[in-house]
Amino acid sequence: MSKSLKRVKAALEAAGVEVDLREVGQARTAAEAADAVGCHIDQIAKSIIFRGEDSGQAVLFLTAGGNRVCSDKATALAGEPLGKADAKLIRAQTGFAIGGVAPVGHLNPIRAFADPRLLEFDLIWAAAGTPRHVFALKSSDLQQMTGAQVSDFTSQSKLM
Repeated sequence: MSKSLKRVKAALEAAGVEVDLREVGQARTAAEAADAVGCHIDQIAKSIIFRGEDSGQAVLFLTAGGNRVCSDKATALAGEPLGKADAKLIRAQTGFAIGGVAPVGHLNPIRAFADPRLLEFDLIWAAAGTPRHVFALKSSDLQQMTGAQVSDFTSQSKLM
């Protein structure tokens, strides 16, 4: 088991969440992950990370699989301009590689926002620290475990 996967498992256990880790082969997209576990695409919690241009810190947006981040809404929530987070920043702040960023088990604290669409489902799925693993989570546990502020930051137009 990889260090990243172990960290996610430990975070879930520490929060008292039943651990249901699944290896799904390749799941780099929400559609691939949804197909692999047999759920609606919006039950996939995508971890979208941006770089705060003023702070230099990563900002996490947990988005339902079919939704996209609206740059204007995200910038307003973050309180600073947002730019593309590179692999080095993502790895340094979260400990995860792009494609496998979990919403929990980060190496360092991260400001997080959650898409209210995720809360419409009893059960959601998220990356478990690798592009090949996912885990199930009650949507009601998402905000508590991540400290994410539930906010409207999505649009259907284009991914930021």
